Amino acid sequence: MTEILHREFVYLWYYFTVQFEQIFLYWVFGIVIGSVISVFGKESIHKLFARLQGKRLGVFGAIFASTLGIASPLSCYGTIPICAAFSEKGIKDDWLAAFMMGSILLNPQLILYSAALGVPALTIRLVSCLLGGILAGVLVRIFFLSRNRAFFRFDHFREAPVNRDTHPQPLLRLFHNILRNLKATGLYFLFGIILSAIFQRYVPSDVMVTLFGKNKAWGVLMAATIGVPLYACGGGTIPLLQGWLLNGMSMGSAAAFMLTGPATKITNLSAMKIVLGMKHFVLYLGFCMVFALCIGVIVNGVL
Repeated sequence: MTEILHREFVYLWYYFTVQFEQIFLYWVFGIVIGSVISVFGKESIHKLFARLQGKRLGVFGAIFASTLGIASPLSCYGTIPICAAFSEKGIKDDWLAAFMMGSILLNPQLILYSAALGVPALTIRLVSCLLGGILAGVLVRIFFLSRNRAFFRFDHFREAPVNRDTHPQPLLRLFHNILRNLKATGLYFLFGIILSAIFQRYVPSDVMVTLFGKNKAWGVLMAATIGVPLYACGGGTIPLLQGWLLNGMSMGSAAAFMLTGPATKITNLSAMKIVLGMKHFVLYLGFCMVFALCIGVIVNGVL
């Protein structure tokens, strides 16, 4: 019994260390770059978005807003008060939807994490998240703004988010921000690698191929579905995705997982429920699932 346990520990440690070495630098660089943007670039990004006020850009405004949302380092709970303030200043709901959707799906830190999955996966994630924000804005414009109906309810998010980057010394502000990011993501990162090592050791690759690769449409549906309960932190899912892709997961299934995961993360859902109301919240969930499925099927069809 002792020999078996020792053997399994050696195998798991091997898988853990290999993946840790592959992903660790991406995780560190992601935290550093994300903190740099949060400390030194956040205000500039939000000022750029505020300049949309009064401009008649149509769909191009949604493209601009989705891009800025992806560039913003704030979490959903930090993004919503900002959008509430923008709404009071006259920014339209379609551009707010594009900004918020882009911010929920992706951020600078997660972009660098995702580079560990390879250029194709990173490109697909960037493009699909940008399109997700744009499409959200366009749909809100067509079905709500054109009928003079509001999509958001910002009554409970009028207060500005607390700014914790207040130290007078810039380098110390950056250092403290990096430490907060390390504390916030470190356990999820390690847990993701541990889960990936367990999957690689005990789940045969043909099972992964059957679930996520052989029947590509079914694989996309499965990946989109498991993204809902499994996604707790972006950094924690990168090791899982890396292992699954190596074991036969199709790129379309990975794309679907990367879309439904952040969109339906429990903290994001609770925040969105408050600002949308039940009816619009159901529309949000439906949009996230259908968009992820469509992107996954398209990616599999193209590749």
